[in-house]
Amino acid sequence: MTIAANLGFPRIGADRELKWAVEAAWRTGAFDHLRDTAAELRARHWRLQVDRGIERVPVGDFSYYDHVLDAALAVGAVPARFGGAPFDPDSGSDTDLARYFALARGGTLDGEDRAPLEMTKWLDTNYHYLVPELEADQRFEARPARLVAHLAEATALGVPARVVLVGPITFLGLAKRTDGGDPFELVDAIVPAYVDLVSALRSAGAEHLQFDEPLLVTDADASALAAYPATYAALRDAAGDAEVTLATYFGPLGPNTGLATSLPVDVLHVDLVRGEGQLESVLAARPEGLALSLGVVDGRNVWRSDLEPLVDLVGSVVDRIGPDAVHVAPSCSLLHLPVDLSREGDLDPELRSWLSFATERLDEVRTLARATSDAQTDALAEAAAEVAASAAAAAARRSSTRVHVAAVAERLAGITPDMARRASPYEERREVQDARLRLPSFPTTTIGSFPQTREVRELRRRFRAHEIDDAAYEAGLRRATEACIREQESLGLDVLVHGELERTDMVEHFGEQLDGFATTSNGWVQSYGSRCVKPPVLFGDIVRPAPMTVGWASYAAGLTDRPVKGMLTGPVTILQWSFVRDDQPLATSAFQLALALRDEVADLVAAGIAIVQIDEPALREGLPLRRSEQAAFLAWATESFRLVAGVAPDPVQIHTHMCYAEFGEILDAIVDLDADVISMEASRSRMELLDDVVARGYPNGIGPGIWDIHSPRIPGDDELDDLLARAVAALGPDRLWVNPDCGLKTRGWDETRASLAGLVAAAHRARASVAG
Repeated sequence: MTIAANLGFPRIGADRELKWAVEAAWRTGAFDHLRDTAAELRARHWRLQVDRGIERVPVGDFSYYDHVLDAALAVGAVPARFGGAPFDPDSGSDTDLARYFALARGGTLDGEDRAPLEMTKWLDTNYHYLVPELEADQRFEARPARLVAHLAEATALGVPARVVLVGPITFLGLAKRTDGGDPFELVDAIVPAYVDLVSALRSAGAEHLQFDEPLLVTDADASALAAYPATYAALRDAAGDAEVTLATYFGPLGPNTGLATSLPVDVLHVDLVRGEGQLESVLAARPEGLALSLGVVDGRNVWRSDLEPLVDLVGSVVDRIGPDAVHVAPSCSLLHLPVDLSREGDLDPELRSWLSFATERLDEVRTLARATSDAQTDALAEAAAEVAASAAAAAARRSSTRVHVAAVAERLAGITPDMARRASPYEERREVQDARLRLPSFPTTTIGSFPQTREVRELRRRFRAHEIDDAAYEAGLRRATEACIREQESLGLDVLVHGELERTDMVEHFGEQLDGFATTSNGWVQSYGSRCVKPPVLFGDIVRPAPMTVGWASYAAGLTDRPVKGMLTGPVTILQWSFVRDDQPLATSAFQLALALRDEVADLVAAGIAIVQIDEPALREGLPLRRSEQAAFLAWATESFRLVAGVAPDPVQIHTHMCYAEFGEILDAIVDLDADVISMEASRSRMELLDDVVARGYPNGIGPGIWDIHSPRIPGDDELDDLLARAVAALGPDRLWVNPDCGLKTRGWDETRASLAGLVAAAHRARASVAG
């Protein structure tokens, strides 16, 4: 029988129950409701998967905040500043859970202020993980209690559980050593801890184990690849007769195919969505007895699968290696999808028929398993009907007149190289911009958004519930925007923003206004911790029917004599943080977006806006995992940004912003953007990126963030001065800006005022120091 399997499920809940419970615990310091909510969500999601015929149900994929942080705690990797001693966040102790969140967010612990772990992107996704911190002489210690407890919960419910762990080699690849050394030198130290974890799970009754090793689809270091055989031999011995699955995803194995298929595991999972061309090479390298888990439904995008060709594909593998050696699964964990399409009652019915969320992906997996089973059961007829329905939906989408717009194709054909270049080089632009803006040294600004207060959220709720009309809603937003401007003036900021109080999200806001996009009512996806986003769905050619930001930028600019930035999200980030169409190259969609945003820049310039910020925090995120594919991506990604900015005349200063990723390896591309000023996240890493910036000789203005806004901490003067001094020492004072790491939407006004006051004071001290 072909086996229906799953690799992971969204943990936030269909109504974001986890988010609300976590944030309530942070406010009150009481964790019992959070524990109860977490247990209820785990049980609900396990039952949902069992009810949909999943025969390998992931256990251990649930997390209060981040699964990589959980993996670090499972092997006792607790940084010294958090006490160093291993602990279990599921012990039932409020102290342990508070310590867990302190690792994630920073804050006061044992009476002392603690900086959180660094945060960055999970491979090429918009999910953020917490980077494990390891010492040169790191000692690891198995802490299996959490996984054993979750396994016991699942077993009591009759769930066919498969315990999921981040694989040890990928774990080291995600980690950083505090001394700058190679984390893979610690492989001999970490493997015994993993062996002890596996032994404890086996003793607790685990019959199925899953090790996630996405490092195998990257250009991993030779030292990492060399560690795999001995590591998995040790894990195989510890697992005994339990079924061991090695899960790879987000791309093809490529040159690592031989290594992956040679490891002593029972099942190898391969991603046949992002690595669709790898099946034959995997089959050719597969040894007798190795089962294959075929990741054939997309775990990262929402388009309903056309099951007809997938039945043929899975069936061909079943014919070659037998049904007992074939698992059918999503391409990766379903963490990256909204929970349930059935909750989208207001979505356009035609578009809705084209979509599939996490729950529907389970149905697709079940159908494929049944349709390719060798058993003649009534389920085969049901599967055949579902396959036929999926084929009809796919055909309807292909033929829909809503997808293609002839005028968009004509405009794309008219793009010229000159359109993607500013009129003058940076040094000449800087002179005219300085004369126009007359800013002091170390100019201060923020990234864009300001706190979305309870009053603003209530205003939006009342508007959507039709309790107030358009005029009342706009009047309320105008009052909030003016208050935001006055706060910034009072704080002494040099360049202001309007606060983005009309925006629920920096991507969804544009998706709501551009033809070719649709937005959902409940399509939430976890970005990090309790932060959830609702990606718009790009289904067709992109058209800007009207200006999108000009009204609010102009209104704010008219309230003050200080410069106010116009705020846009760049084309790459809008695409990376949307569910994008899969029927044309991503580059084509990027250029369609760029033309729409170019028109927006032109309208902002015509309205007298002197500074326009085009945010591209996802530029690094979109970088392909294989180096051989990166140059092509960076070429169209940077060109699409320049196409947006190229319409701005020299006196208009173009800013961009990037955060929470490793940017050192794409600095050439960042230089190619030719933005006048770039602001970048830098505080958690203590200005680590500046080494790369200096080495590359980045020539333009730069604002490395000195306040980590994803932590509730208010940075002290010494911390701010130290970070700014590091920036001055690296880059000199002449082109430095002073700003936070990211937008302030999720922060409260009290901490925002205090932190920005400290930031402005630090800039004044830096000015005085340089002048002296």
